[in-house]
Amino acid sequence: MTSGIRFEDVSVAYGGTTVLDAFSLTVEPGEVMALLGPSGSGKTTALRAVAGFVRPAAGRVFIGDRDVTGLPPHRRGIGMVVQQYALFPHLRVEDNVAFGLKARKVNKGEIPGRVAEALEMTGMAAYGTRYPRELSGGQQQRVAIARALAVRPGVLLLDEPLSALDAQLRSGMLAELARLHRELPEVSILYVTHDQVEALTLADRIAVMDKARLQDCGTPRQLYRRPRTEFTASFVGNANLLPVAVGGAGVSFAGTPLKVDTGGAASGSTATLCVRPHLVGLGDGPNALRGTITEVQWRGATHRLYVDVGGRRLKADLRELRETPELGAEVTLHFAPEDAVLLGAGVTSDG
Repeated sequence: MTSGIRFEDVSVAYGGTTVLDAFSLTVEPGEVMALLGPSGSGKTTALRAVAGFVRPAAGRVFIGDRDVTGLPPHRRGIGMVVQQYALFPHLRVEDNVAFGLKARKVNKGEIPGRVAEALEMTGMAAYGTRYPRELSGGQQQRVAIARALAVRPGVLLLDEPLSALDAQLRSGMLAELARLHRELPEVSILYVTHDQVEALTLADRIAVMDKARLQDCGTPRQLYRRPRTEFTASFVGNANLLPVAVGGAGVSFAGTPLKVDTGGAASGSTATLCVRPHLVGLGDGPNALRGTITEVQWRGATHRLYVDVGGRRLKADLRELRETPELGAEVTLHFAPEDAVLLGAGVTSDG
């Protein structure tokens, strides 16, 4: 079964508080769409509206060509995995995986084969007779995914599925989810997370959410390399966001002229310049800025320098520094013109 998801101006409110506001988004058939945002941004509410656990106050939800806004969850043809796995502790793994099939009244003769297929797909074929308490957190998560896949859904909903795992397990499960998607290219996946690494790693596109609204949407590369808003720039990866004045041949920051592509912004307008920390170099170069080191963090493969430039703190992620710079030292930072993105050019200052 191949299905996409479509939200049409969906709004949800609890007790007079709007938690999802006029949300419109299309997830194409076979696409992985990540809903990325801070807590309270509306991303889980959007997923629950697809699942049928919340009823929109306005708007409609479609799975494929079907308007499912008023349908109960079990009639929507979805699979779902939540943060805490929600496995039945008194049922063996194979019975947990079979649960959704039985609820959908699948022919009894088909169920063992479907269960075996789902467990094989998730690498849990040898654990069918165990109970959840006999499994690690990562194994429990695989069982939860197997249960969702056993019903052969056209849409798979993942709600912070890796948040309960430690960093090493999370990395491994990300690789497993990517593999599963390659094996099930017809399944559309809506993936809710507040973790930018998960979204950048797994998603075909990312919908960035904040304050109950959709703020931005694009491929991971688009949002990372050419963000359209300050919120996207700061939430999808780390960013230096510098207030600048637009001039005829570039911009100026803290009194220093910088050469960047202004994108046709009017001279005299104000804007924000976005530069990723790993694209900032130490020493002389194009777009040089002089400042004072206020903090140094060793991060294994990199040092992060915090440098005060004109009262603003810039971040620079630098590899292979043989000597750790001293606090209070005067340094020069630089970045290439093509590595900076101008955001939100406003009206002219004399207008």
